[in-house]
Amino acid sequence: MNNSKKRPNPIDVHVGSRIRLRRNMLGISQEKLGESLGITFQQIQKYEKGTNRVGASRLQAIASILNTPVSFFFDGAPGDSSAQPGLAEENATYVADFLNSSEGIQLNRAFVKIADPKVRRRVLDLVKALAADPSSE
Repeated sequence: MNNSKKRPNPIDVHVGSRIRLRRNMLGISQEKLGESLGITFQQIQKYEKGTNRVGASRLQAIASILNTPVSFFFDGAPGDSSAQPGLAEENATYVADFLNSSEGIQLNRAFVKIADPKVRRRVLDLVKALAADPSSE
């Protein structure tokens, strides 16, 4: 019996998780993304799980809607020779975990609304200072 039909391809799973990551970063629901593409939110769920493979033209449309280059969906993908072994996966997992948390989503949404780059830099400096200060807990 052929098990290849049962397990999603690791690249499809990675691309799907990056679609979910970017969608969450922007605060866009599966329903809204599906509507923009003319498909159901269930289809978006299947893409995000890697159950269904995203075709090239559909991936280009998703990238356009999510305002990111298509290459974003492949960053840190299994077999990506441009990344240091293990490091890209570890960083991608850390970022995905953060941005899939309630606090991470809220912080990201608020941060991207800060238009002044100097203010963004000061917020980043504050967060770094708080993280380094053991008395801040």
